[in-house]
Amino acid sequence: MGCVVPAPRDPALLVRAARLYYEDQRSQQEVAEALKLSRSNVSRLLAAAREQGIVEIRINDPSGRDLALEAALAAAFELADCRVASVRPGQVALAAVGRLGAEWLLGNVRPGQRVSLSWGQTLQAMVEAVHPERALAVEVAPLVGGLSSVASETTGEELVRELAGRLGAKFKRLHAPALLESKAARDTLLLEPAIASVLDAGRRSSVSFVGVGAYGWGASAAIIEALRLDDAERARFEAAGPVGDLCARFFDDAGRSIAGVVDDRVLGVSLGDLRRIPTVVGLAAGIEKCRGLLGALRGGYLDVLVCDSALAQAVIEAAER
Repeated sequence: MGCVVPAPRDPALLVRAARLYYEDQRSQQEVAEALKLSRSNVSRLLAAAREQGIVEIRINDPSGRDLALEAALAAAFELADCRVASVRPGQVALAAVGRLGAEWLLGNVRPGQRVSLSWGQTLQAMVEAVHPERALAVEVAPLVGGLSSVASETTGEELVRELAGRLGAKFKRLHAPALLESKAARDTLLLEPAIASVLDAGRRSSVSFVGVGAYGWGASAAIIEALRLDDAERARFEAAGPVGDLCARFFDDAGRSIAGVVDDRVLGVSLGDLRRIPTVVGLAAGIEKCRGLLGALRGGYLDVLVCDSALAQAVIEAAER
């Protein structure tokens, strides 16, 4: 067979070769015979078609994870583990992130450990996705008091009870609000042994699951509204540059804890307490969480991250800027 050497940038020939090989599923030898070329030339044509974007190869992981983004996040922020839900535009990320969080929990939490929770919709999605094959002998504890200004099913007390029920586990109750009228009121409650002992159990947990809040969104916005700050207090707080929160503890872009009137009225573990827990798993869904999640990562509060692909990409791009 006489072989014709193709022009190196002939797009029509690239498209024809690609259609024969990828759509018609012909072998490279069959494509070579159809185009009257050598097999090596066909191989070069197919490589050129990929390089020029004529052919795009997409691998759909049946686990629903974006492994490339997981590796990028883990490397950028020195995470022990990462799960990124591959979510297409228009899809709701919350359920996918919750499912991956539940899978991580069931695959990594061991009998005899204590698990602790904060609150929020993402943690609710995780708890609802927990369907163990057998009971898991752990204890579940809260990290923060109850927040009446958010939906009751997403509060820490309800999530602790629900997760314990699904796992067949023991759990601790924290009969106290998350937000108090004053620092003095908060400090008085912290002197109560029944409250102090439950928070101490949360501090001494093996694995914590925390929702990452973004300032001005969802439960984070509800926290600030519930505190009813006066204009001067609100101005001082906003001047500190809050971007997100963990367990109602707010931090800035660099992950630095924001002290003052908001922090003083929260009944829960501190950001310093979180850092001392061996494994903290942060869950976040939605691109609006970008600044909050980046601040939490920069602060070194998270050891494991579970999020969606759009949020992961936004965080990586923001970190590079």
